Amino acid sequence: MQNSNKLLQSIGIPFTALLTVIFGLLLVSFPIGIFVIFESDIGGDINYEYPLTHLDIFNGTWLYLNPIDVSIGDAFVVLWIFYLMLFVIAILGPSHGFLKTLSLIISCGKYDTRLNYMLGVTKWFSILILISTLINFVQEGFGVAIVPPLVDNDLIQFFYVSLAPVIEEFGFRFILVGVPLFTLYSCRFSVRYFIRCLWNPTFLDIHNAKKAIFLIVFVGFLFGFAHVAFEDSWSSGKFAQAAASGIILGWVYLRYGFLSALLIHWATNYFVFSYANFIAQINVISIEDAFSHSLMSSLEILFLVSGIFAICMLLVDRFYMKNKQVQLNN
Repeated sequence: MQNSNKLLQSIGIPFTALLTVIFGLLLVSFPIGIFVIFESDIGGDINYEYPLTHLDIFNGTWLYLNPIDVSIGDAFVVLWIFYLMLFVIAILGPSHGFLKTLSLIISCGKYDTRLNYMLGVTKWFSILILISTLINFVQEGFGVAIVPPLVDNDLIQFFYVSLAPVIEEFGFRFILVGVPLFTLYSCRFSVRYFIRCLWNPTFLDIHNAKKAIFLIVFVGFLFGFAHVAFEDSWSSGKFAQAAASGIILGWVYLRYGFLSALLIHWATNYFVFSYANFIAQINVISIEDAFSHSLMSSLEILFLVSGIFAICMLLVDRFYMKNKQVQLNN
């Protein structure tokens, strides 16, 4: 057990350094997003003053083309403040601050992502990027490409990808995972307890996790299907990648709660596109070319290395806990 603890400490030093860099990049993406929306020409012939009700998502509703004085910029600021509030909460809790939790890994080999939301977010975001990249690599070997949906305007696309985590996490995690979990495992009912369990399923007594895991996998496949099912969706190659992401997000929701799952989804959408759009605007290139830029490639390598370290930490921690259980039984 002592050897496992020392191994956690030795791996934990470079791992915490990587997570700290990722944390800094996530933090910097907030002002970068503000710059892209309000100070760049991302929209071409439109800008942040474009009326929100003119977006296609409202087509077919009474809101479409309604003269309500709300712009994309206004809606983006609301989203920005909402995500920033969640980001601050993730840094501070639930038990220890982010930096203190990292110091516990280095000094004591105490690796528990439940101590701090941000530690879980940075770790599982790295794992998600690693698995998504591996899936993409394998599919490309078989000639299966992942083609994104066509969007006429980069400003509208950036707004959509920033909004999507809230809508999708509410639907796929809150409704399709949280409510069934409460139905399966709750022994009592009150509105307050119901809301607490939706926010964090760890309040439930999940004594038999098989049903919960099956539910997470099933909803993960639904999540993948939703990304390719519609006419203006991703190409069919996106299914496996989105399904794997949905399963990871479902597992994070089960283990750490809604906040962590939402921030990881935010990172895969807003964070990635904020840097890509920033590169596109600074270098006057298309968003497609920006994703092939050396800076984006460097970010991808950083996340891949961090993801490998995260999986190693998971395996060592699991081995440590197994040995500890055996010693207790003896």
